[in-house]
Amino acid sequence: MSSTQQSGSMNDVSLLVAEGPSGHNGSQNRQGTSFSRGSLEPDVGPDVPERVHDGPECTRASDLASRRPLVGSSPGFGLSPLPSRLRRYALALRPWSFSASIGPVALGSTLAVQDGKLQLDLAICGATLLTVLAVHGAGNVVNTYYDYIRGYDNKKSDDRTLVDELLQPADIIRLGAVLYSFGCLTALLLAFLSPLPLEHLALLYFGGLSGSFLYTGGPGLKYVALGDLLILLLFGPLAVLFSFSVQTGHLTTWPLLYAAPLALHTQAALHANNARDAESDKKAGGLTVAILLGKTGSYFLYCFLLFSPYLGFAWAAGSVAGTLALPLATLPLAFRLERCWRSGRLSALPAATVRLSLGVAALLCTGLMLRQRLPEVGAVRQMPSRK
Repeated sequence: MSSTQQSGSMNDVSLLVAEGPSGHNGSQNRQGTSFSRGSLEPDVGPDVPERVHDGPECTRASDLASRRPLVGSSPGFGLSPLPSRLRRYALALRPWSFSASIGPVALGSTLAVQDGKLQLDLAICGATLLTVLAVHGAGNVVNTYYDYIRGYDNKKSDDRTLVDELLQPADIIRLGAVLYSFGCLTALLLAFLSPLPLEHLALLYFGGLSGSFLYTGGPGLKYVALGDLLILLLFGPLAVLFSFSVQTGHLTTWPLLYAAPLALHTQAALHANNARDAESDKKAGGLTVAILLGKTGSYFLYCFLLFSPYLGFAWAAGSVAGTLALPLATLPLAFRLERCWRSGRLSALPAATVRLSLGVAALLCTGLMLRQRLPEVGAVRQMPSRK
């Protein structure tokens, strides 16, 4: 209630190495996919200068990052046929970051079936996804606006929507207002469709809406090392619980256990971006966890965020359901990403880590669904009871 931007570019989220402005890869000012100022979106930014070694693992991981042009270039994601100005608005939303919201929404809906709901309400699914994406997109444009007016964005930044005058600040304000308004309309639709009590729905929705704004708006939590905690809560527990509750009609705590891996991997992506941009963020007056920890501490935190979910999957496979071992299939990619950090290739890491999170979410949902259809494999133990 995706995205975040430190001085590079928690995106989202297509994943191949992006070419630089000159259209070359491998030049002295080499470009790679990254996140725009801590938001959940892959963008183009410089590699970390302290390159130790470009091993084959990093090459393979970089190939997972998306080839996305700069904001002003011809966009992908099927946006090219759109008129030029409409395309600029679409790019300002950072649609490549939306997988950070899609995964939690899908997981919450899958968990609703595990809770005993015989059949998902597709209308509720659609309205939930639109609501979450609207708030996520609004948070992205709020991020763009405040990074610009607070002096974080410049000609060397990756998110140059306002710096290059592709859009004006007033355009960004209007776009954010439209998105928040649309999110409120779809949330109102959910109030009619969902069995969830209105006060509970409002609590979850406005919690996500306020979080998406406060990340860079108002006090700007991202600028005082609190943005990491906010993203950890939004892109995982809150999104999963919202999706789960509007289907089932009640609030409970056990879905948060399944949301934790997605939250940790999304946070790993944000942390990789912040570590890469620590020096420039510090010069601009920002403060992130990566700045506080330094290079060595940031590496160990990334490893914890990256690998700890797999310990949970291994435990769940043995004590809850054997099919929950499916996300372990992504472990080799996690090791490649860790080697990329050690070799200094941080530019591709944020987007590649988000892609890893999306893959984990897909396999986790698959494992949960197979658990019901393959009881001899999946029914190690009953799903935790509702609280």
